[in-house]
Amino acid sequence: MITNTLLLSFLPAVRVAYASGGHDEGPGPADFENWDVQHFLGYIWIAFVAVFIIYQFTFHFIRYIRTIACLNNDTQRYFSRPQAVWSWFRRNCLNAPLFRTRHHREFKLSSAVNIGTLPSRLQTFLLVGYFATNVGFCLWSIDFSQPYAKVAGEFRNRTGIMAVINMIPLFLLAGRNNPIITLTGISFDTMNLIHRWFGRIVVLEAVAHTAAWMASKVKTKGWVAVQKSINASPFIMSGFIGTVAFVFLLMQSPSPVRHAYYEVFLHGHIIGAALALGAVWVHLKDMTYQYMLYGVVALWAMERTIRLVRLIVRNVGAGGTKADVEVLPGDALRVTVRMARPWSFRPGQHAYVYMPSVGLWTNHPFSLAWSEEEEDLNIANMVADEKGLPMSRQDILEHHKTSMSFIIRRRTGFTEKLFKKADLSAAGKFTTSAFIEGPYGGEDLSSYGTVMLWAAGIGITHQVPHVRDIVAKYANGTTATRRLTLVWVIQSPEHLEWIRSWMTQILSMPRRREILKILLFVTRPRSTKEIHSPSSSVQMFPGKPNVQALIDQEMAEGIGAACVSVCGTGSLSDDLRKSVRSRQGQWNVDFREESFSW
Repeated sequence: MITNTLLLSFLPAVRVAYASGGHDEGPGPADFENWDVQHFLGYIWIAFVAVFIIYQFTFHFIRYIRTIACLNNDTQRYFSRPQAVWSWFRRNCLNAPLFRTRHHREFKLSSAVNIGTLPSRLQTFLLVGYFATNVGFCLWSIDFSQPYAKVAGEFRNRTGIMAVINMIPLFLLAGRNNPIITLTGISFDTMNLIHRWFGRIVVLEAVAHTAAWMASKVKTKGWVAVQKSINASPFIMSGFIGTVAFVFLLMQSPSPVRHAYYEVFLHGHIIGAALALGAVWVHLKDMTYQYMLYGVVALWAMERTIRLVRLIVRNVGAGGTKADVEVLPGDALRVTVRMARPWSFRPGQHAYVYMPSVGLWTNHPFSLAWSEEEEDLNIANMVADEKGLPMSRQDILEHHKTSMSFIIRRRTGFTEKLFKKADLSAAGKFTTSAFIEGPYGGEDLSSYGTVMLWAAGIGITHQVPHVRDIVAKYANGTTATRRLTLVWVIQSPEHLEWIRSWMTQILSMPRRREILKILLFVTRPRSTKEIHSPSSSVQMFPGKPNVQALIDQEMAEGIGAACVSVCGTGSLSDDLRKSVRSRQGQWNVDFREESFSW
């Protein structure tokens, strides 16, 4: 309906444009067919979003009911049984890799160069379906028995219109503050995948648009006429520049280029997108379709404005945001950030970290591993001195700050610079000003009777907040969870230092022994003396875990509905996916995979 209303409002402008261009007869049948294509594509977007909103709402409702029903139910037998149709869908579509078992494990040309991962079966179905829809709309209702010039003209107009229409979701899905993520529950990682494929579709349609114009021009007047048209007409020149900019974006977007030269890719991508948008804007001057670009520009400006406002509100004033960077064993860093203003924290969140002293304008996403409220003692003491009186409880509460921590593994680029600066500092640590953008994401696992959290290496930062949250809720009687298992695969025991202080707090929480079991697997121990289990609830083993055996044990001893969550290497994620899928016909279990691809 919105699309229809907008198009009807544009009809007077269309007639003006046609009149000014010498088309006294007004829009013809082909133009009305192009508007129909816009309607149909708009309806597809609306239907897609609506289906996922309904899906998100339905399962939020189901999980809420399940949580309420299981708060005082220690057996939860009803929820442990899988529903036949839903379990089939999860096993064969939602959680299924494209082919056999490979999904998150990257294809690598060498140890330093990877060419990406395979999408899941459901992702592939949706992407191929949308691609095919675009191909069909580019050819729909064009009568190929007409003269060549007429066919080329209609195909040129259709592909150009399709490229402009697809720029709207392309720019929408590129933003971190994407409202579709909140409405549909689709992960940012999947949104990145969709954004990349929308970009490829736009580029292909822009190239087809330009090629159709060039083919018609060459056939009638030769290649010389193409060059003259580009040089003499701002309309043609801007369209040609826009297509070149789109092709540049496609050439610099493959995974090896993005990962090897991320900062160059990012800034080149922004410049290329701005150039393409500006060129298309000039190309569509005095045309109805230029109005579509208002939506594109508005989406981009709104997203950037929201990000800037959040940065200022979170980090400016009250002494600013400060970060303590400390070197840890195993080529890792602990970054503890004291926010200028408090914020609420949920498990499963990530944030973008800016450190101007290390990377002037670069920012990188990291999982939030820990967060707590702490008193800003400097401000508290100043206030106490001014009043000349002991501080009241209200005074103390007013000067609380949010402290959050990240564990960052040393890689290349920004993390390499950060590690070297901390390593060369006194005592292996330094303090600097920082800006934190976020938080983004977050998930609640408290509706599951059984929760199994898997992590490999630095992936533990995603799982620790879930452990603390569920243990605290169990002690308070506000979760359905009755069985919580954390499996952490590490290369060396020194990696335990990354989270030792936090795990000490968790292990001292009330009723922890009743719910939490921790299994540590050390794949490269220096000696067997390093492998010892502190207690029956915290056990350590050498080597890699037997994934299927541990999943089967959890299924046999689990309570109620189950969730298996993983954050780690691609091979571990794929092994877990395979093991969970093999049991979804007998076990009501959801599979969650935390990944961040770019």
